[in-house]
Amino acid sequence: MKLLRVGLPGEERPAVRTDDGRLLDLSSVASDVDGAFLASDGLDRARAAVEAGRLPELAPHGLRIGAPLARPGKVICVGLNYRDHAAETGAAIPPRPVVFMKDPSTVVGPYDEVLIPRGSVKTDWEVELGVVIGRRARYLEGPEEAAEVIAGYVVSHDVSEREFQLEYSSQWDLGKSCETFNPMGPWLVTADEVGDPQELGLRLTVNGVERQHGHTRDMIFPVHEIVAYLSRYMVLQPGDVINTGTPAGVALGLPGTPYLRPGDTVELEIDGLGSQRQTFGQA
Repeated sequence: MKLLRVGLPGEERPAVRTDDGRLLDLSSVASDVDGAFLASDGLDRARAAVEAGRLPELAPHGLRIGAPLARPGKVICVGLNYRDHAAETGAAIPPRPVVFMKDPSTVVGPYDEVLIPRGSVKTDWEVELGVVIGRRARYLEGPEEAAEVIAGYVVSHDVSEREFQLEYSSQWDLGKSCETFNPMGPWLVTADEVGDPQELGLRLTVNGVERQHGHTRDMIFPVHEIVAYLSRYMVLQPGDVINTGTPAGVALGLPGTPYLRPGDTVELEIDGLGSQRQTFGQA
């Protein structure tokens, strides 16, 4: 099942995208797709409503697609989680997941404008697989238990400002939490539909030029291992999102470091999870 939210910012309504591309209004089942929805068996209720054929169809023309999940409680990120990306940045392969947090208010829709911060000269792109938590989780015993708490997956764009991230502080948060720095969507695909999260290709282009072409099988720490690991150090709540890292091909690691400028267009996609497109503007 694919869940999404459509409408103007702050006025989104929940919807389901069918296999044949139709949009069904989920408003009679839930007021929004958020942590409360996931915690109250919302996915099961939505699936039952779709199967019963009682959801009205939405006319998609002119509808803005927002982030498929209302503001997450936490956005937890794992850095340097692909061997080729660690190598291109000159970093050693980490012995444990590199964990940092990103301000949840950075989450915007998959086609919304992304703003380059004032004073920025090193705004960068990162296509990532996002994991959406569906059940409260603490001290998970291993990958099998971790799989049971995952509601689904999303395309997540972990936009980064490298000067802010690497030169202004010993922590990474300054370069990760600028406004609009986490486009998400277009939809949340439930875990049962995705299957094995380590069998997904990721791609990203800038102004039509391919920059990233990776595969989740190349993660240093697989998805289920990451979820179990994080649960030892923080309580994971329904509606939390985990960004699981990016493959090689970011501007930081390319010859000439071709960082983003106003007017640039970035397109990204992950197998089975849909695609995004953002044009960058100036804050």
